[in-house]
Amino acid sequence: MRRSDRAISTEEARSLLESAEYGVLSMACPDGVPHGIPLNFSLAGDSLYFHCAPEGRKIDILSANARVSFCVVGNTQLLPEKFGAKYESAIATGSVEELSAEDKRQGLVLLVRKYSPEHVKEGLEYIDKLIDKTKVFRIRLESITGKART
Repeated sequence: MRRSDRAISTEEARSLLESAEYGVLSMACPDGVPHGIPLNFSLAGDSLYFHCAPEGRKIDILSANARVSFCVVGNTQLLPEKFGAKYESAIATGSVEELSAEDKRQGLVLLVRKYSPEHVKEGLEYIDKLIDKTKVFRIRLESITGKART
């Protein structure tokens, strides 16, 4: 990190990951072209969880290379007079694995609890109805870093 004076602690970066509404999953295609995609996600322990359709480009890329980076941006405020901005961001790296059976359901439950906490009962019914029509992945986190200008 070039601006180490703006580094935040691992705990602060983790807190930002927990509170972020969405993040960007960055992957390397087999031909070396980078690919990033915004995702809803949930953090539990040392893992990030996300879901997607049962087929598509993301799955093709992850099948070829499971190493990923995941970035979230928290509060920002432009500072035009300083030609800069206040910001907070966190980046996590790790390896992706597809979940099956109970782990898959547990990952979806984490997403329902994060994004629809007032509708958990309905969310559980929704999961049971459509669980076979989605894939769920876990990113086993290897590092979390962050920086901020406050």
